[in-house]
Amino acid sequence: MSARTAVPPAPATTTLATPRVAVALVALALGGFAIGTTEFVTMGLLPDIAGGVGVDIPTAGHVISAYALGVVVGAPVIAALGARLPRRALLVGLMAAFLAGNALSALAPGSTTLLLARFVSGLPHGAYFGVASLVAASLVPDALRGRAVSTVMLGLAVANVAGVPAATWLGQTTGWRSAYWAVVVLAALTVAAVLAVVPSSRGDRDATVRAELGALRRPQVLLTLVVATVGFGGMFAVYSYVAPLTTEVTGLSRGAVPWVLLAFGVGGVAGTALGGRLADVALFRSLTGALVAVAVLLALIGPAAATGPTLLAGIFLLALSASTLVVCLQLRLMEVAGEAQMLGAALNHSALNAANALGAWLGGVVIAAGLGYTAPSLVGVGLAALGLVALLASALLRRRELRAVAA
Repeated sequence: MSARTAVPPAPATTTLATPRVAVALVALALGGFAIGTTEFVTMGLLPDIAGGVGVDIPTAGHVISAYALGVVVGAPVIAALGARLPRRALLVGLMAAFLAGNALSALAPGSTTLLLARFVSGLPHGAYFGVASLVAASLVPDALRGRAVSTVMLGLAVANVAGVPAATWLGQTTGWRSAYWAVVVLAALTVAAVLAVVPSSRGDRDATVRAELGALRRPQVLLTLVVATVGFGGMFAVYSYVAPLTTEVTGLSRGAVPWVLLAFGVGGVAGTALGGRLADVALFRSLTGALVAVAVLLALIGPAAATGPTLLAGIFLLALSASTLVVCLQLRLMEVAGEAQMLGAALNHSALNAANALGAWLGGVVIAAGLGYTAPSLVGVGLAALGLVALLASALLRRRELRAVAA
């Protein structure tokens, strides 16, 4: 059967149905694996990159910010401009642009070129996940949309467990540029896989840039973005400083840090898979429960850091809850964005990158103030609480909307 032949929606079952659907979801997840690898490998190779382009480590850190800025800018712009395009073609174009950005990163002769390359690499990030989430959801019955979307997101989660450590080792062993070349190979494989097994589907021919961006005027969209930016920022307040927390508070050696990061990565994989299943059962309740769990676990990270085993358990559970939250946020934005579902799904990644910047900055502020490496967890609790306030406002607004319809 031709790769251009549309795959009919799967029958209503308790699994992701046909092998063709499963293979298509894996192809979409491969792109997420490539994106997750390039997003986080830079952090592990920062000293190598700094030496390679002749700058100090703080200056080299700007390449991380450049990537995040690319995500924040690219997600809404590309999603709005590309809504009318055939979705498979758009996925291929986004991954080709991602490939080009990483190739430029590998070839960058200096820090300025590398900054530009990382910005370009980040531009397709959010839009890819937005389009891939819509395509995944279209392949299965409504009752399985959460699991389909979480399967795509699993690529990002698995990257933290396998892709990032492998690419970091490669970069440290054969030079930092090789890590970006590895991502180029992953991007090329994704392009081939998407063309081979993802069914073609047309875009929204009636979509306009104004209509897509009009989703930003929807109160429910804005409130959900606040939850993603502020509520999820609490997790990044802790994760950004997990290495000194491990060594300075728990008293473990530097060699223990990779094991803590591994616990975080495994928790992320488990939470991503769990999030899809919970969202299929009750999306808003699962979203609320995940955010409450994140707040509670952030409060417990300080006491848990007293010993190695409790720190590992706390980090694992925090990652599990936070990853469940990410999947629920993705589906919630697709739900409340109306006709602009692609934009809604893409905006989740803009918000999460903003959360990364916010959490890391506030965590650094309290550490610099001399409050210690457990203080970011308390900042995280405060941010999660603000996210819950936004979620409560969303629930109250929804109740009022339903009453208005009933009247």
